[in-house]
Amino acid sequence: MSRVAQLVQATAANVLSQPPNTSPCSTPILLSTNNLSHNKLNLFSRSSLLLTRNQKWRQHMLLATTPLLKDGNLCINGKDALTGVPQNIVVTPLTDTAAFVGTTSSHTSSRHVFKLGVIKDVKLLCLFRFKLWWMIPRIGNDNFRISLQGNSSDELEFCVESGDPAMVTSQSLKAIFVNYGDNPFDLVKDSMLILEKQLGTFALRDTKQMPGMLDWFGWCTWDAFYSDVDPQGIKEGLMSLSQRGTPAKFLLIDDGWQDTVNEFLEQGEPFMDGLQFGSRLQSIKENKKFRRIENEVQSKAPRDLKEFISDIKSTFNLKYVYVWLALLGYWGGLDPNAVGTKTYDPRLRCPVLSPVYLANMRDIAMDSMGKYGVGVVDPDTMSQFYDDLHGYLASQDVDGVKVDAQNILETISEGLGGRVSLARQVQQALERSIAANFSDNGIICCMAQSTDSIYHLKQSAISRASDDFFPKEPATWAQHVAAVAFNNILLGELVVPDWDMFYSLHDAAEFHAVARAVGGCGVYVSDKPGDMISRSCRGLYFLMDRY
Repeated sequence: MSRVAQLVQATAANVLSQPPNTSPCSTPILLSTNNLSHNKLNLFSRSSLLLTRNQKWRQHMLLATTPLLKDGNLCINGKDALTGVPQNIVVTPLTDTAAFVGTTSSHTSSRHVFKLGVIKDVKLLCLFRFKLWWMIPRIGNDNFRISLQGNSSDELEFCVESGDPAMVTSQSLKAIFVNYGDNPFDLVKDSMLILEKQLGTFALRDTKQMPGMLDWFGWCTWDAFYSDVDPQGIKEGLMSLSQRGTPAKFLLIDDGWQDTVNEFLEQGEPFMDGLQFGSRLQSIKENKKFRRIENEVQSKAPRDLKEFISDIKSTFNLKYVYVWLALLGYWGGLDPNAVGTKTYDPRLRCPVLSPVYLANMRDIAMDSMGKYGVGVVDPDTMSQFYDDLHGYLASQDVDGVKVDAQNILETISEGLGGRVSLARQVQQALERSIAANFSDNGIICCMAQSTDSIYHLKQSAISRASDDFFPKEPATWAQHVAAVAFNNILLGELVVPDWDMFYSLHDAAEFHAVARAVGGCGVYVSDKPGDMISRSCRGLYFLMDRY
């Protein structure tokens, strides 16, 4: 006897944005029937989200039955999945097992919340967007509160909003994608194939060029130095790895190398956490730690970024050097008053969160960016900014970029055509620039776990699959791995998951090393110089070295 498992690939607060006459960003609800005890589950590379129905739902799937509305119920595989479905809900069949579910309204608005029907007596596991940037798995039961959106009446709702009051609609006919099958892994793959053809806004992982850095052991500077990174510290870290017989071939220079200014940081005043997110980019070039100021003959800084990168590549036999960026240049965007950014005419905008996120976990980055504002380049000028920035970095021997804070777009889309249109325009500009300036498709996307971002990944082949690894917070170590495993059920069809860096000399080092060994991901650590590569992690290094 097989048991029914339901796969829900949605987030509790994953707002469905769809301006009129544009490709929708659909939330998939995937239903699977299979004897799961006979499945050989690889938790890390093709993980599953499983929802088990009551005994009365048990059945063998012999005939495929197209999802349909019948007597006020949404029927999937001949069984009632939702009851009390409102009359304005519309089902559009696609295949024998798949359909779009949407709705109409009697009025136009930039934001709708539609009831979808009642769902009760359900035990489920789903992806929940607990911060603006990130998703984690979340468990629920009878009092349904997660997935798309729930209410106290056990009704499933979905929200459609543009993020721009000027972009209004009265209908969303393809808001939710529903499919079912008898193998959870094939079900997800087949469903994403259907959505790729239906939406035409993203590409599957198998069709993308894989960056070469994935094949090499790496080191990231973040946890070693945070924003205090400098050339000498980087050299000491690379030397430390080499002396332990585990030299890095991939280097990610994280936040701290850019030329920024912070008008909110008063000289002599104590630093308060969150102030760093008020900093803005004042030029596309490196800061004075990585560039010698003219006539400063006593400076220990290299002549420029190129001299430094060329030096460490030759000295340590590095194959790839990436640098960290934020999608809008820096956390606080571009400085409107700086000479080096005037040509892009940035304007200050105050990020505004959708109401559905206000009850979620507070996030200091988002709170600070909302407080200090963000210097935003007009979308029509974004291509020029990216081409200038990436072109300069390529001229400095940089091989690629990690692009952070991507979901910020949905908070600044008013007057810019709405969040879906803005995400599409910016992502296209970003990927065009990456293709033009980095021959290896050198980009790691980050803080981009929303349908706005996910369903516009045409070229990008790597994206972070979880919140950060927090080395000083033991409660998050297992959650980090679990989040990657579950999020990868969706992301893994589009990108190679980026697991973030981890400490190789750490209480959780072996646990995280093993997870990455089977994760099909890039592997890079972030230890401080001198505190690197425990015995438990050496096997992972030599496995990659042989590969």
